[in-house]
Amino acid sequence: MKLVTAIIKPFKLDEVRAALTKLGINGMTVTEVKGFGRQKGHTEIYRGAEYTVNLLPKVKIELAVSSAQADGVIAAIRAAANTGSIGDGKIFVSPIESMVRIRTGETAEAAL
Repeated sequence: MKLVTAIIKPFKLDEVRAALTKLGINGMTVTEVKGFGRQKGHTEIYRGAEYTVNLLPKVKIELAVSSAQADGVIAAIRAAANTGSIGDGKIFVSPIESMVRIRTGETAEAAL
């Protein structure tokens, strides 16, 4: 089992969700986050005053998938979230040692 974590641009969330739904992924956790990478933020003007936005809004998606599904999920997220410009985000993949569904007590792959 793998934990796939993706940091993407907020307006790409619907496209990523649709792509994952086509793969049969039926659950994910979505968190609104802020951060920066090579993008380094930008400047904006509000009421005539210029200020720097150092932390940009992003969306963090986390989903647990079987090891066999991981490559397909990564490819789907990458294709759906890609705009071709700086700041598209990152995908991280981590192994999951164990998993338990709280409601039923199912473990491992059955808990997905």
